Amino acid sequence: MTETGPFTVRALMAQSGVAFGTSGARGLASALTDRVAHGCVLGFLQYLRGIGAFAPGTEVALAGDLRPSTPRILRACAQAIRDAGGRPLFCGHVPTPALAHYAFGRAIPSLMVTGSHIPDDRNGIKFHRPTGEILKPDEAGIARQVLAPDAGRFGADGMLAEAAPLPEPVDIEAGYLARYVDFFGSDALSGLRLGLYQHSAVGRDLIARILRALGAEVLPLGRSDRFIPVDTEALRPEDVALARDWAARHRLDAIVSTDGDSDRPLLADHRGEWLRGDLLGLICARELGAECVVTPVSSNTALELSGAFARTIRTRIGSPHVIAAMDEAACETLGPVCGYEANGGFLLGSEVARDGRRLAALPTRDAVLPVVAVLAAARARPLAELCAGLPRRVTFSDRLQDFPTRDSQAILAWLTAGSEADSRARIEAQFGPLAGGLRRIDQTDGLRMTFADGAIIHLRPSGNAPELRLYTEAETDEAARTLNAAALARVRGMAALLA
Repeated sequence: MTETGPFTVRALMAQSGVAFGTSGARGLASALTDRVAHGCVLGFLQYLRGIGAFAPGTEVALAGDLRPSTPRILRACAQAIRDAGGRPLFCGHVPTPALAHYAFGRAIPSLMVTGSHIPDDRNGIKFHRPTGEILKPDEAGIARQVLAPDAGRFGADGMLAEAAPLPEPVDIEAGYLARYVDFFGSDALSGLRLGLYQHSAVGRDLIARILRALGAEVLPLGRSDRFIPVDTEALRPEDVALARDWAARHRLDAIVSTDGDSDRPLLADHRGEWLRGDLLGLICARELGAECVVTPVSSNTALELSGAFARTIRTRIGSPHVIAAMDEAACETLGPVCGYEANGGFLLGSEVARDGRRLAALPTRDAVLPVVAVLAAARARPLAELCAGLPRRVTFSDRLQDFPTRDSQAILAWLTAGSEADSRARIEAQFGPLAGGLRRIDQTDGLRMTFADGAIIHLRPSGNAPELRLYTEAETDEAARTLNAAALARVRGMAALLA
């Protein structure tokens, strides 16, 4: 790619190292320069214009999380909206689902500057069409967009020579709060004493307002001015210890938290034990009376074993895959359709009606709905009892950080190379001593292996960062954790062998 002729968004991203992750672009904050951010947003809006979802004069909502690079990237995005002929509507620093709720309601495009849960040396831009998240075909359409060079707009460092300030923010929080109070009622959480682990989550203040508006007593905890990469799928040991300590010291009924852009929830019981996101999603779906539940292949198999739903669908990992399957299921299912992920993100694919109240669909990850629905149920039965009533399947996840994607792919390729018999023999040689004979292999997303004793080992390269994620499932927490640690050790050995 040169500055003298047109280039595609795909070429711009390839040159920078920024790539499509979940529902948008992600990369190192230093790589996501103003020029790259501007080009990605221009490509997004050009693509929407081509499919009739954007026209000059259209408002485009944008918001961001609390990481240090976000304000700069927001300014570049706003400039791209202006250059595309749109009108930037700055919604402040709010949760991704709050932005989506507002934009979907107005049928306008939106974008969220966020790196979600990943460290603050990285960032990203999530894109939403007027009716929902971008899906995988949309990514391909954006990547094909041709951009014209504007050498005078950016300096040699890729930053805007003149960055216009953002517009004054509009308040979109009231509508998001009303969504839950109108459906659940102002006394839905009355009598509950909740800790709110705020850290650096963008929704830390809004979520406190929502919980209080639903009747809960809320105790803010752990607020930080420094960005903390809380990953709801791979909690840091200090987050585990903090929750247990807070629960013991403050006599809490539960502890609530989210990831950085507040679209993925965390919920701990009265002992400070964090729930797995897929179990939280299962309980939420049951409380909402879902008929069909869509979830990635990595989620806990308690879903099927519970027998609570007429239909369940498994997909690849990532909200775009869940949304695509929900859309298809909604055309075939009379009752409510929802989806959830192992990281806790909950997606409502169709309207829910109860006691004359209606909760509109919100087909994007939402942290508030599963927390509120499950806590409301916990007023009658403690959270620990709700979980104890589920089939005894426990999932544990961990990861190898700073592990290049090519190394992850090499391990999976080695394990599955050759004939089926060769692959099974290789897998059993590596993991058989830990989990017994191999029963089946699922390559829907990564490599998910089920063994004779019911244990599951699932290897998957992360789509957002140089990490290899490893999920294990067993009948007890101790067994799942022990299996995970042993399987990670085996993976490290394979990496050394293939180096």
